Amino acid sequence: MTLPLAGTRVLDLTDGLGESCGRYLADLGAEVIRVEPPGGSRSRSAEPTAAGTSIAFALRNANKLGITVDLATAAGAERFRELARSADIVVESSPPGRLAELGVSPAEIRSAAPGVVWTSITGFGQSGPYRDWVATEPVLYALSGVLSRSGAPGIEPLLPPAGLVEETVGAHAVWATLLAYLRRLETGHGEAVDVSAFEAIVHGFDPGFGTQGSAAAGRSEDFPRGRPDAADFYPVFACKDGHVRICLLAKRQWRGMFEWLGAPAEFADPTYDTIPARFAAAASLHPLIGELFATRTQAELVEEGARRGVPVGGVHTLAEVLTTPHFEDSGALVQTEIAPGTYAKAPSGYVGIGGVRAGIRTRAPQPGEHDDIVTPDHRAADTGTGDPSAAPLAGLRVLDLGVIVFGAELSRQFADYGADVIKIENANFPDGLRQSKRGAALAASVAWGHRNKRSLGVDLRRPEGAALFRRLVAEADVVLANFKPGTLAAMGLSYESLSALNPRIVVSESSAFGATGGWRTRLGYGPLVRASCGVSALWRYPDNAELLCDGQTVYPDHIAAHITAGAVLAALIARRRSGRGTDIQVAQADTALVQLGTQLVAEALAPGSVVVSGNSDPYAAPSGVYACAGDDEWCVVTVGDDAQWRSLCEVLGRPDLVNDERFSSVTQRIRHRAEVDAVVSEWTRARDPQEAAATLQAAGVPAGPMLRLPQLLTDPHLTARETYTLVQHDLLTTDLPATARAARFGEIADPATRPAPLPGQHTREICADLLDMSGTQIDALVRDGVLQPSADDPALAAASSENLR
Repeated sequence: MTLPLAGTRVLDLTDGLGESCGRYLADLGAEVIRVEPPGGSRSRSAEPTAAGTSIAFALRNANKLGITVDLATAAGAERFRELARSADIVVESSPPGRLAELGVSPAEIRSAAPGVVWTSITGFGQSGPYRDWVATEPVLYALSGVLSRSGAPGIEPLLPPAGLVEETVGAHAVWATLLAYLRRLETGHGEAVDVSAFEAIVHGFDPGFGTQGSAAAGRSEDFPRGRPDAADFYPVFACKDGHVRICLLAKRQWRGMFEWLGAPAEFADPTYDTIPARFAAAASLHPLIGELFATRTQAELVEEGARRGVPVGGVHTLAEVLTTPHFEDSGALVQTEIAPGTYAKAPSGYVGIGGVRAGIRTRAPQPGEHDDIVTPDHRAADTGTGDPSAAPLAGLRVLDLGVIVFGAELSRQFADYGADVIKIENANFPDGLRQSKRGAALAASVAWGHRNKRSLGVDLRRPEGAALFRRLVAEADVVLANFKPGTLAAMGLSYESLSALNPRIVVSESSAFGATGGWRTRLGYGPLVRASCGVSALWRYPDNAELLCDGQTVYPDHIAAHITAGAVLAALIARRRSGRGTDIQVAQADTALVQLGTQLVAEALAPGSVVVSGNSDPYAAPSGVYACAGDDEWCVVTVGDDAQWRSLCEVLGRPDLVNDERFSSVTQRIRHRAEVDAVVSEWTRARDPQEAAATLQAAGVPAGPMLRLPQLLTDPHLTARETYTLVQHDLLTTDLPATARAARFGEIADPATRPAPLPGQHTREICADLLDMSGTQIDALVRDGVLQPSADDPALAAASSENLR
């Protein structure tokens, strides 16, 4: 099979942050040329290593070609100019202004090749007061609001596992890049894409002002200063051979658990059918569940939970993940070459397209390995003459069957950039987001996740409803769904049947664990996905195996949606060439596996070597989350090399430490971690976290204050870059801050923010305009329950009046 981006050339100058962007583009079929200086990139030496090669580098640069270019020389700069002028896409992560200093500025190259899409991925973007700050994963976790919600109440907050940030930023950059590239193919106009890792994590990892999971119904909306007792959201219980997690979200799931417990009288009240009531009663409810589970194995509990409709999943260590048959059978984990002659089990890739996994094909290149075969004679893809002022996805029609967080986030991205997204809704099986209103007329998550869309109320389980849907498919471009595998086929709406109606249709199906493998039918929510893939087991304090701290997040829903959106755009790009659509299969579990790839490979090569590190970077010291002046105020600091250490000592007023034998090298500082951490702590405790971070960053030391969600709305950098917009709705008591854009573009305008639709709000409009149905035909189907317009529809009122008579 030809992968969708075949024929697309990408020059990749990233080093560390952003490398996974080029990897995903390569997975999707692009010819990605890794451009490195003589001797190779700095990221090649990043720990942990295998056979002298950074494991992270190996994974994030697989499927690429490799060349060396010395941009500091005239000959090297000219070679790069020639290659860039013939490329379709350039992706780089140089500090703002650095390429201009070398004489190869993006502006110069784009003036000679206006069709090039140039994506710059930096920690904080090309503008704003933090522009020149150093971004590390801990810094981005702290600044983005993620850290403030991670960890146990009353003690220091907890950094999530390493790797999730870089991969999130890379996937976000792919979406923004392909959005610009599709526009270039339609119009001939290239684009400058400014991706800020800070903003990507604020909006794409686990946004505080974005679509929320079902457990949000049990959380306070007044932004309490302290961390929530997130262990109660998706609780973990010890069992005979490890731990399991349960997700009791729907009423029927709670009722299944209630009966499993033997129907205890103290929980018989219907009040406990609600999430907030169960959260409030966790102190008395969870011990009962713990006692029930303690004598059973993971497998027994998962099986019994499935029988009773109670979502239960095992909490797996990395070692268990590597030996789980499902991940091997599904192709999620494969044996592959990590470095020349060194093989290990590793995550293959994010998605399947046309029945083939878009994953690892070749190992990462050695420096200059393909110098002799890469030439500037690439022929760029033919482009159209469309209107460059139009929204990039204008003219596309997307039929959205998606539900809850993943479904909302996936289709929203298309709606934001001009696609006509029609949310298909059935009042008999309402989207979970519409059920989490907590007394409000409209759930905030609906306002966030379904802006810019239209809503069609139709019962697809009725033959007449399915027939209407097929008529829409005949003229549509994309169908999005995230049901249990086999659901669309059971409804007669498989990709095969839909492509027979419309060979150009792109169908994307997503589920927790994918359509193949032993777990394909498992109930799956984000918390169970995290537990099954090793994320939860790593997201804890090193000295407490029972206290998992990932209960607050909805990871990987948002980022899996971004990954899927990128695959759909790639399929649409391929359709311009082939005239045919395709089917895309996504397992959200694979998102977590790929993003934990470094740890999985390290564990596969040296079993037992990967341990829970908590807030201490095992390869750097000082590193951690340090208390600052004030109540529950914190600042992260990570010193990665000797130059940063010298700068830190100067800031601390301790030049004597530079020559202290205990701290003379990275290895020595790690060996004396407690002592060096104490020096940093003494300094931070006397300072406000923002002041401490700004002082350290001014000296080139990576640092970031822990920001709480309300602080994001007034953060000077986010304010300067206008990263938030407002979402409005007549049924909301207040306007909601929301993401303003996918990235800063040179020409592409910011999205509109039309209010989210009410269920069935556009049923009549869609049936009349797109299906050419008469009012009489629509009325008849409304009375029969096949069509479901908004609640104030006259046909519904007439039917109700008739029933009363």
